[in-house]
Amino acid sequence: MKVVLFCGGLGLRVRDYSQNVPKPMLPIGSRPILWHVMRYYAHYGHKDFILCLGYRAECIKDYFLNYNEAAANDCVIKINGGGHSIELLANDMHDWRITLVDTGYSANIGGRLKAVEKYVRDEEMFLANYSDNLTDFPLPHLIDKVKATGKVAGFLAVKPDLSYHLVSFGQGNMVSAINEIRDTDIWINGGNFVLRPRIFDYMEDGEELVTAPFARLIEEGELLGCQYEGFWSPLDTFKDKQRLDDLYEKDRAPWEIWKSTTGKGMLTKGNGHDFL
Repeated sequence: MKVVLFCGGLGLRVRDYSQNVPKPMLPIGSRPILWHVMRYYAHYGHKDFILCLGYRAECIKDYFLNYNEAAANDCVIKINGGGHSIELLANDMHDWRITLVDTGYSANIGGRLKAVEKYVRDEEMFLANYSDNLTDFPLPHLIDKVKATGKVAGFLAVKPDLSYHLVSFGQGNMVSAINEIRDTDIWINGGNFVLRPRIFDYMEDGEELVTAPFARLIEEGELLGCQYEGFWSPLDTFKDKQRLDDLYEKDRAPWEIWKSTTGKGMLTKGNGHDFL
């Protein structure tokens, strides 16, 4: 199944990193977060990637054009006279196919998806991701649900891990309740999608993907959501990066599902909704 990855956004203003670095290229450990996202999909057998490029497209192209498997993996170097040969003991991107598409410098997600329509139009379904989040979510659950129901789209819904407090008001501006957002029944879009090509019939030029097009899907009962309480983390702030780096350095990265069969998380049902 093809995987569309939105890689055209601006870089983050994160300490020690130039704002000229595109967001998907910010490193977690020795590799950019984009690689971690791609490795997640490859673990489930989805290795045909379409990268929607924009800001600093050349940076992402250069990474893949000059990727050195020997530098990134364990290997054996055999010295023979004045030369040498390399035997890889492992590899990262075996059988990957990567299509690099310039989708515009300032296009939104909807515009970037429309720009690669011709590459997915003939597919039964395809996958998509914002390329700035990591999870151990069991992807086949959502794929199977969309396939079985015939719906146009499905997406991952997660609980935001925020320390802010949600304030509720009664009459006369009197506060009726204060709760941490993480303890409420608020769910957010996790940026992990399963789509049918019919999604393009619900999109108009210039529209953001999850606003007007998704509103049309909701109106027609064509949008599924999967509520997931397992590991999910964005890379939006320096604090996010610190957390992900710390997990990686301690070899406790939940998203590295290719290293373990554990950490599948929990699936829950929504109130009256056909969620997994």
